[in-house]
Amino acid sequence: MMPATPPEFRPEMTATPSHIGIVACSAEGAALCYRTICTEGPGLLGRYAHPEVSMHTPSLADYTARLEGGDWPGVGALMLESAEKLARIGADFLICPDNTIHQALPLIEARSTRPTASSWTSWCTASSRRRRSPAFSG
Repeated sequence: MMPATPPEFRPEMTATPSHIGIVACSAEGAALCYRTICTEGPGLLGRYAHPEVSMHTPSLADYTARLEGGDWPGVGALMLESAEKLARIGADFLICPDNTIHQALPLIEARSTRPTASSWTSWCTASSRRRRSPAFSG
């Protein structure tokens, strides 16, 4: 169990945390991403707190068939399907914790209704300059 964050080290919440959508490919990457969000949350938001998190993943076999066939538009289509489902349930932005399928992001970025991983990277950079954690900003 994670120790309680003493009140003097707990920042005051100034905004509601964003709803994070995880566009998942492998169980390992998705689980690590989810766990990281949830374990880092208390340090920023207070004891036991983390932002709302939703995840969508088609079967890994669906991704693997497209990857092995070099079908990057097909990989992008799977990612976009996940992104659309996550947007419909209220995700404010999307994280894709998979290095391989990131290669398809340029194929779908313009069609996504939410900031995607590459947009997210830019936002993280800008937010770090403001000394804010983007995952927990409103």
